Amino acid sequence: MYSKHSENIQDPNNVKRTATSISWYPDFFFILFRDPNNVKRTATSISWYPEDAHKLAVSYSVLEFQKLTTNMCFDSYVWDIENPNKPEYTLKPISPLVCLEYNPKDPHVIIGGCYNGQLGYWDTRKGSAPFEVTPIACSHQDPIFDVKFVQSKTGTECFSTSTDGYVYWWDIRKLAEPAEMLYLVKNSKENKPMGGLVLDYEPTMPTKFMVGTEQGAALLCNRKAKSPGDNIVASYNQHTGPIYALQRNPFFPKYFLTAGDWTARVSFYIQKKRYM
Repeated sequence: MYSKHSENIQDPNNVKRTATSISWYPDFFFILFRDPNNVKRTATSISWYPEDAHKLAVSYSVLEFQKLTTNMCFDSYVWDIENPNKPEYTLKPISPLVCLEYNPKDPHVIIGGCYNGQLGYWDTRKGSAPFEVTPIACSHQDPIFDVKFVQSKTGTECFSTSTDGYVYWWDIRKLAEPAEMLYLVKNSKENKPMGGLVLDYEPTMPTKFMVGTEQGAALLCNRKAKSPGDNIVASYNQHTGPIYALQRNPFFPKYFLTAGDWTARVSFYIQKKRYM
């Protein structure tokens, strides 16, 4: 469905919008991709097709356990923006997908984090079922809230985070167990970890990454720290509630933006305090 936003141009024929109508008018449209299932679910993440802007993958899930029903559909979809009435491809996970991302080096591969804590990946050339899924015993114990591919020679490495307090690194060629893991505690005196909600990864700084937590802290981490206790380089208590979005400035990566508790904050992490 297309929603037209213009007061100056009227449609004389009042025809139903199709994808080709985008080029007929100089104004802009909202394109609505509706969950095709009877039980409507939240669109929990979006990933654009890496080779062009004509397709996007969307994960759908219900994030409240009490609202999960036995007959709820677990499917997520890949949409073509020129055909918003029907998904181009269906992802059929074993548990609802909370997050997903296209592989920037292989546009046929999609990684997805499930509500039950398992991680799976799809090859869109090989059907709707996941090509491989992590074993439950080696997976997160809470929903995976974010997953991202990292720069590597093989293009098959990624990392995930969850409210169980862990960050796991994976190689999708062998998902039997995580390659590495990080426990999100700020120092050795604390036993209770912080729950991860969002990740930020900058390819120009491949060993450093950031985690936004449900406790409101943004963590700057170093994957290649000399000792396990040094993995968390700094903690910024940005918000009084969960951080739902975190992104570094692509031009000045030492600046980062966080969003949560009805506020957005810009920080400069070398100074270890809020900058704006």
